[in-house]
Amino acid sequence: MNTTVRWGILSTAKIATAKVIPGMRRAARAEVVAIASRDTAAAQAAADELSIARAYGSYEALLDDTDVDAIYIPLPNHLHAEWTVKALEAGKHVLCEKPLALTAHDAEDMFAAADAAGRHLAEAFMYRHHPSWRAVRRLVDEGRIGELRAVDSWFSYFNDDPANIRNIAAYGGGALYDIGCYNVNLSRWLFGGEPVSVSGAIHRDPASGVDTLTSGTLGFANSVATFTCATRVEPDQRVHIYGSAGRIVVEIPFNIPPDRPSRIQVVAGGQPPVAPNVEVLEFPPADPYACEVDAFAAVVLDGAEPLVPPSDAAANLRVMEELFRVAAGG
Repeated sequence: MNTTVRWGILSTAKIATAKVIPGMRRAARAEVVAIASRDTAAAQAAADELSIARAYGSYEALLDDTDVDAIYIPLPNHLHAEWTVKALEAGKHVLCEKPLALTAHDAEDMFAAADAAGRHLAEAFMYRHHPSWRAVRRLVDEGRIGELRAVDSWFSYFNDDPANIRNIAAYGGGALYDIGCYNVNLSRWLFGGEPVSVSGAIHRDPASGVDTLTSGTLGFANSVATFTCATRVEPDQRVHIYGSAGRIVVEIPFNIPPDRPSRIQVVAGGQPPVAPNVEVLEFPPADPYACEVDAFAAVVLDGAEPLVPPSDAAANLRVMEELFRVAAGG
């Protein structure tokens, strides 16, 4: 019986080589055994740099490798559905970068393919597996800040390179697909359901057509989530969670550093806003990608229930699709 999941990496994308593969190496139950590119030299260079045993000059060759149990897919967004289904049909489990697809319909087809193949498919929202976010979830559930009433979040970076895939509409570029999916995801997760109303505003680059500044308001029962995501703004990220008796501040909510402690603040009681009681909870360094792949391994090897249900990816995309629609005046 295997004690680790043997991974193949389908692409030499930077997120794979700089973040996910190092995270897999820190995981307890993951082994990176192969990497593929459509360019043999690129695959071999990545394999040499990262000490990966096998390099393939085609994605198909990687899927044919019988020593690979699972495929990680960091391809451009518009290729997620195609190669996820191909990997599943090849008998591999799949961890696919977010957003899982460009439409909810495609996401549903991908999970249908996973069911037909008897394989596990997960969307790579790594932050939800980190100890700091598990603590946030627990504090909210325990009523530490009273009744949850509002979530406000921000996620931004600056990228105006027209050749970058994040600035190409046909590749699924734009702020909402790339990073706003986090804002939507955490809001739905914390409120434990789907919004009953969606509104927002979108600014698009006049040349590329991708959204570069998107704000959304998601109405839940007796509560609301607001957010902004942007790709032409100073890099920043934050989450503020407000309850009837306090609030929680997540300092670095999404790109959680793997090599330093992480912190959340719980503000409750005292004399706010001048002199509130503030408790800082600090967590030892933990790689969110390692946490993610170990959780994946528990599903594959132990039959554990996935932390994030399969239906979540399609539900997240439905909210994003509605935001695109209403912001366009549809």
